[in-house]
Amino acid sequence: MKILISGASGLVGKHLIPTLKAKGHEVHRLVRKTPNSSDEIQWDAEKGFSETEQAKLEGFDAVVHLAGDNVASENWSDEKKKKIKESRVIGTRVLVDALKSLQNPPKHFISASAVGFYGNREAEVLTETSRKGEGFLPDVCAAWEDESKKAERFARVVCMRIGVVLAKDGGALEKMLTPFRFGVGGTVGSGKQWMSWIALDDLIKAVHFFLKNENLTGAFNLTAPNPVTNEEFTKALGTVLNRPTVLPIPEFAIKTLFGEMGEMLLLQGARVLPKRLQDAGFDFEFNNLEDAMKSVLKK
Repeated sequence: MKILISGASGLVGKHLIPTLKAKGHEVHRLVRKTPNSSDEIQWDAEKGFSETEQAKLEGFDAVVHLAGDNVASENWSDEKKKKIKESRVIGTRVLVDALKSLQNPPKHFISASAVGFYGNREAEVLTETSRKGEGFLPDVCAAWEDESKKAERFARVVCMRIGVVLAKDGGALEKMLTPFRFGVGGTVGSGKQWMSWIALDDLIKAVHFFLKNENLTGAFNLTAPNPVTNEEFTKALGTVLNRPTVLPIPEFAIKTLFGEMGEMLLLQGARVLPKRLQDAGFDFEFNNLEDAMKSVLKK
């Protein structure tokens, strides 16, 4: 299969590409810089493709669309929130518009989304049929998915609602490792907020599962079957690292340091289950949080 990847330099993309190549797929990347190899195609997520680069889009079987501004890279100013939304909504629109104009558009369009779709839902058990939440992130995710669904005019569309990805070279876990290793890690806020997580290996495996199973369409939660509270997550990480977890970070400190970004990403949560993925026969390698952490951290 000939596959085009956007967001190839991100956490998921940089691990997905070698895995797909190892399985015999031909993989090309969308890049913003001037291409320096035959497997790169240049694009601008706001302006689109030049005529030359547009022509290179012909002949792909599938697109895996992962591009989007990092939501946790800095506090959320109005400009940052605009960038978060437009990088996903306009970026997806630009890509889908370019693909639909091809003589032979790809038959499979697999796009990232996030469990942020559900918003802050406390202990409510959430599946793909649960309603959208309220607030900035749910609105961004819904608009993002709406743009992806426009690819249904020419392709099978899958929207992956991705949870907290466990990896030591990126994402939330990487940010936690330093304080925890120094013994100054602890629960955030009340510790009761739910964290719906997934091991990076299972996420990569799920993308390949979607590519292989051409009957699957629509939204899928990419989270392990056993979500945990922040308190449980903290204890598990402390156990794996053999470090104490007795220094909680109070809610007011999160709000003071990180503003709206900290409140939405750290103090709020959702208890999300991968019902459709399991119903489709997907077998998670990591159901247990401690086992997943041990596997991630030994690599």
